[in-house]
Amino acid sequence: MLRIDCPLCGVRDEVEFRYRGDARLRRPAADAGTAAFAEYVYERANPRGWHLEWWYHAAGCRQYLQVWRHTVTHAIHAVGTADDHLPPP
Repeated sequence: MLRIDCPLCGVRDEVEFRYRGDARLRRPAADAGTAAFAEYVYERANPRGWHLEWWYHAAGCRQYLQVWRHTVTHAIHAVGTADDHLPPP
């Protein structure tokens, strides 16, 4: 089980959180076309290593957090609020 150190609530079990996706993806412009949106929604890389993710603290402060997590070991490098600029590991 992951233990996520919420900057507002402290260390909590992952069951309090909901995974919300890749924090580095950017939505295409409104006039980008169907192919760009299909790629944005359906085509994902499955990287090994460090990954910046969005997590929602559903059973706590109800804030979106950024988490640097290793996809193989599940080690967590850093956790911050949505406005923070977290340094990569």
